[in-house]
Amino acid sequence: MRSQPTPPPFTMAQNIRFVIHPLESSKTLVYHSQASSIVEAEFTVCKSEESMSLEINEMSKEAVASMERIQSADESISSDSMTSPTLSDLGMYLSRPETTSTTSSLFDKTAMAVPVAAIKALLGVVQRSQAETMMGLQDELRHATTEILSNTSLRKRRSQIALQSGCELFLKYITRTFLELPNFDECRKQVLQRGERFHTISLAARDRIVAQAQEFVKGTVLTHGWSRVVAAILLEASQTKQFDLIVLEGRPDLSGAKAAASYAQETNIPVRVITDAAMAYVMEKVDMVLVGAEGVLENGGVVNKIGTYALATCAKAHSKPFYVAAESYKFARLYPLSQSDVPQSSVNSAPMEFLTAQDGDGKVAKIEMPKNVELVNPMTDFTPSNYITLLFTDLGVLTPSAVSDELIRLYQ
Repeated sequence: MRSQPTPPPFTMAQNIRFVIHPLESSKTLVYHSQASSIVEAEFTVCKSEESMSLEINEMSKEAVASMERIQSADESISSDSMTSPTLSDLGMYLSRPETTSTTSSLFDKTAMAVPVAAIKALLGVVQRSQAETMMGLQDELRHATTEILSNTSLRKRRSQIALQSGCELFLKYITRTFLELPNFDECRKQVLQRGERFHTISLAARDRIVAQAQEFVKGTVLTHGWSRVVAAILLEASQTKQFDLIVLEGRPDLSGAKAAASYAQETNIPVRVITDAAMAYVMEKVDMVLVGAEGVLENGGVVNKIGTYALATCAKAHSKPFYVAAESYKFARLYPLSQSDVPQSSVNSAPMEFLTAQDGDGKVAKIEMPKNVELVNPMTDFTPSNYITLLFTDLGVLTPSAVSDELIRLYQ
């Protein structure tokens, strides 16, 4: 299999304008959609007795270089990690067609979710299997599942919980088929047929979520992270409604900034980007919060990009509805009681870099941290169920308390 092309570095859309308003000791970063053909950065500093305005028509090379260093493009499965047909299939399903855009599109309907790609790869194991008993086939599938879950490139993704959940659901599906059809040849035939149907249903999950969730979109929407199901909901709602969107920048991988670029380029939704720390500052102007999820847990809580828990806490303090959109193959049999109970990837997240604007010339410089300063950079956090208003899923619009019942149905 030929190696996948290296994703191009992330650059902001050319019709985005950056406005930084330091009000007293606070700073809010806002990206406004503009028709300008160049990247224009306007820094306005407001103080009690003086004001200063500085317009920069082109971002400095240092700033662009810094953004490129801290961006974290979607990981692809490299060709030298292809040590088995299973991983080769997985890499093929996760690969994206070459495009001329500088960033992968948030609205790319051909992009397959990692758990769905894993299910498809496991179907390939069944098709290639030379096993003569159901036990032999199950052993091959368990080995392939272990191989997928231990792959280094996949462990760099935040969706490890969803990946494991998708594989477990498929294995349960296989076992259920064998219990219904003890004859191995007939069972194998049914496994392939039902497996393809299971895969098709998983692919259609996003469309079912969109149909239910778009009715809830209104006013000013605040979101966090890079979520295709959230993007699909907002795109559908924008066809019949007027609303505006605020996106958290999503440090340290700038996933929110990348998402804002896609929204600005491919929709007519007015988009602003704020720093993660400014979520409380804008919450009083927000009508609803909508996020995706890496995993939906048995207690009705969710695991998602770091900062989601803080966002949910802030939303509840302001009595704003907090909605989560997630496919049912992300439902996981985990019951955490605290942040430490949620499994974290053993592979580090995007590197943490700290930038500052130098006085005078306005150039962006990197702050070098001393070696005795520990950088703590978790990829995800756990949001308890009592902070979540509703979950939009392909199984329906659920309250957090209904998740455990749906998990029982999925695995029974």
